[in-house]
Amino acid sequence: MISDKSYNMKQAARQLKNIVSFVEQGHSVGLTRDGEPVAILVSVAEYQSLHSAPKQDFFQALKKFRNQYADELDDCQEVFSGIRETSPGRESSW
Repeated sequence: MISDKSYNMKQAARQLKNIVSFVEQGHSVGLTRDGEPVAILVSVAEYQSLHSAPKQDFFQALKKFRNQYADELDDCQEVFSGIRETSPGRESSW
């Protein structure tokens, strides 16, 4: 699970005060029903940071990735240099 602690719904109802205190300290708590995860509790500050984070489309994310890893990506040219077929290919009838 992606949370720091996990409780089933009955446990969560009985320990709500402790769970809220734990979440206020910056932790996350997962809630399960019948053994399956159904919710994650996070602090207001964490929720606001997640909710207000700027949305990125694929192109923006790719651009950010390329900028972040530009040095490592430059090294990749050597790795792939001899892989691509260089012949002109076969003739096409259309």
